[in-house]
Amino acid sequence: MAIPLLPPHPIRFPPPESALDEPNGLLAAGGGLTTDWLLAAYRRGIFPWFNDDREPILWWSPDPRAVLLPGALTVHRSLAKRIRNGGFRLSFDTAFAEVVAGCAAPRPARDGGVSGTWITPAMQRAYLALHEAGYAHSVEVWDGDELAGGLYGVSLGGLFFGESMFTGAFTRARDASKIALYVLARQVERWSFELIDCQVMNPHLGRLGVREMRRVRFLDYVRRNDMTRTRRGHWQLDADLAGTE
Repeated sequence: MAIPLLPPHPIRFPPPESALDEPNGLLAAGGGLTTDWLLAAYRRGIFPWFNDDREPILWWSPDPRAVLLPGALTVHRSLAKRIRNGGFRLSFDTAFAEVVAGCAAPRPARDGGVSGTWITPAMQRAYLALHEAGYAHSVEVWDGDELAGGLYGVSLGGLFFGESMFTGAFTRARDASKIALYVLARQVERWSFELIDCQVMNPHLGRLGVREMRRVRFLDYVRRNDMTRTRRGHWQLDADLAGTE
């Protein structure tokens, strides 16, 4: 079954419920990566995901959706110890471009090689523009002056749409991406956020308490979210979380 090809204008998506079953969630191709296109997508429970800037933009709304209730993050004993004793410093929105670049960097593959990522140069520019508009945010985990890891995503209303996370290559950086998710969940729970969207489930997320939600229920959250004020602009982490209490 063919998917719709979207023109650059006007901004218009097909219903997320019309996405393909295989590949799961593929909804449309084309459109643009401007701030207006991206905000329109997230407001409908849709996100972009493609491999090469020479290819059309692909838009997705998978079923089921991987989500985390902010208060339901699973903190195992080893992670709790790292949070207490690791000596890391945490921040929001102080190194957005660096976090995105860390997420985009090649990573070791299970076969011993190196795997690429889907965060293309055009995607990096698009999310930097969203950040400058006050909608995209980063969590940074610092080991001294070294960026040990972090994550970034988009905030609308009471939902945080997670895009990617990374852990640095040096030894002490272990678990940095988990610590970033921990501090994000703690902070947005205080701000009464309802969900952190993690898009697609994997074993790593499952061990952290991320669960699958049927798309129809997820879209109910998204539609109700239109009535919630967006915490737009530079985010500040609460002082007691910045040093991971």
